[in-house]
Amino acid sequence: MKLKELVGTIPGSVRIAGDGDIEISNVCADSRRVQKGDLFICTPGMRMDAHRFAPQAVESGAAALLVERELPLPVPQVIVEDARSATSYVAAQFHGNPAKRMRMLGITGTKGKTTTSFLLKSILEEAGMKVGLIGTVCSMIGEETIPAKLTTPDPIETQEMLARMADAGCDCVIMEVSAHALAFNRLAGIELEVGAFSNFSQDHLDFFDTMDSYFDCKMRFFDPAVTRKIIYNADDDRVASGMRALGREALRIGIREGSDVYANDIEINERGSSFLMSWHKHFRTAVALKLAGIFNVYNALLAAGICVCMDVHEEAIRRGLEDVRAVPGRIELLETNTPYRVILDYAHSPDSLENILRAVRQTTKGRMIALFGCGGNRDTAKRPLMGAIAGELADYCILTSDNPRNEEPMAILDAIEEGIKGTGCEYVVIENRREAIRYALKKAEPSDVIVLAGKGHETYQEIKGVRYPFNEKIVVAELLKEMLD
Repeated sequence: MKLKELVGTIPGSVRIAGDGDIEISNVCADSRRVQKGDLFICTPGMRMDAHRFAPQAVESGAAALLVERELPLPVPQVIVEDARSATSYVAAQFHGNPAKRMRMLGITGTKGKTTTSFLLKSILEEAGMKVGLIGTVCSMIGEETIPAKLTTPDPIETQEMLARMADAGCDCVIMEVSAHALAFNRLAGIELEVGAFSNFSQDHLDFFDTMDSYFDCKMRFFDPAVTRKIIYNADDDRVASGMRALGREALRIGIREGSDVYANDIEINERGSSFLMSWHKHFRTAVALKLAGIFNVYNALLAAGICVCMDVHEEAIRRGLEDVRAVPGRIELLETNTPYRVILDYAHSPDSLENILRAVRQTTKGRMIALFGCGGNRDTAKRPLMGAIAGELADYCILTSDNPRNEEPMAILDAIEEGIKGTGCEYVVIENRREAIRYALKKAEPSDVIVLAGKGHETYQEIKGVRYPFNEKIVVAELLKEMLD
C-alpha cells in the first residue's frame, strides 16, 4: 500500500515530507522488529520516546517514518499531531478497516469486564453468531484461544486481531476496554455499536493520581464518536451520576427500582445464583446462573442488556447465561477432592477483594481463610485498605507476595499489615507465595474455604523484573499431591 493511502484517514494535521507514493509492506512500532519496507511509528512514551530509535529502524530497512516531529533521516516522514491516535488509524487502514465488517461491542469498568464478556459471548453464540473476544484472560476467535498480554492490546495488535476475526467470519467482536487503553487512544477510529459501563471503584491510582481523573478517562468511552448505544449499571452511584451529566440516552441495568433491565427474587448459594430477569414491559424470565455472588448477577444483567440493545431474543439470553459454568480465575472453585474448598479469584483492588470475600462468606460453614498480597509498582494507597478489608471479613489471613515487580516484597507486605493490625484478625506473613499456599492447605479444616486472591488466571509471578512460571491451579494440585505422598 502506498504511504499516502495508508495515512489518508488520519484526522487532524498530517504532512508528508518526501515521497508519498513509496510502497509500505507493514506497520511496526517496535524498532527491534522492523523489516525492510515497514512504516516505523515513533510514539512518545512515559519512559521512552520511540523517536530515539528511528535511526535504528531506518538501518533495519524502514521505508518511512510516522513522527510527531520531523527527524534528520533520509526516508519519507509523516508528521502528525498525535502518533498514538494515528497508529490506530494507520493499522486499521493497512488491514482494510476490519472493525467496519463486524458488530463491535465494548465493556469498560473497574471490575466485571472479563466475566461480562464471557457471558456475552455465550449469549451471542446461543443466538447463532460467530464471536470474537479481546480481553484480559485471552482473545478468542470462535473456539480458538489466543493468550492475552494486555486487557486492550496496542492498536497494531488490535487491528491485526480484528482482521483475523473478520477473515474468520466473525459476526461481532467483544472488547474489554481498559482505562489505560482510553488514555493512550488505543481505540481511535473504532466505532462501537454498544458501549457498557460495569462499575467504578479505586484502582490504577499509580497512573491516574486521582479518582476523578480515572473516572474522566473512563467517560471518554461514551463519546458519541466512539459508542452509538450506551448501557450502564444504574446502581453504581458514581457511574449513574456521570451518565446523567453526559445527557445521552442509555439503557440502565440494576436490582434497584427504576432500571430498564433488572433482577429481583435473587437467591445466592455456593454453586450459583438464581433470579428473575426482566426488561421493562418486554419480557420476564427465570435465570439459573452457575456463577455465585451478587456481583455476578450484575455482570449477567450487563451482558443481557447489551444483547437487548442488539435485539437478541430473551430465550437466547437466558440459555447463554446459564451455559457459562466458570470464568477462568473469577471466583473459580478448584477441583481439590478435599473436605475444604479452594477458590481462585483475580481480586486485586479493595472493592474486588471485598466483593469476593463477602460472596464467599455467604456460603462458608467453617472458617474463611484469605490469602492475598498487592502488586508492586502500582497504587500504594490500596495496600492498607486491602489489609483492613480482609481483616474485617476473613477469619484468618495469610499475607504473601502477588507480583512484587521491582519493589521489595516485604515493603509491600508491611504496608498491607498496617491495615490488618487494627482489625484483630489473626494473620501470618509468608512472603513466598508457594509456601503461603502450602501453609493454607495444611491449616484448612473440613468446611473451611481458602480464597486465593490476586493472581486469578495469571500464569506467572513477576519478581525483580523477571516473570517466573506460577499457575495457581497447578501449584495447588502439586502441593496437594506432595501432602498425600
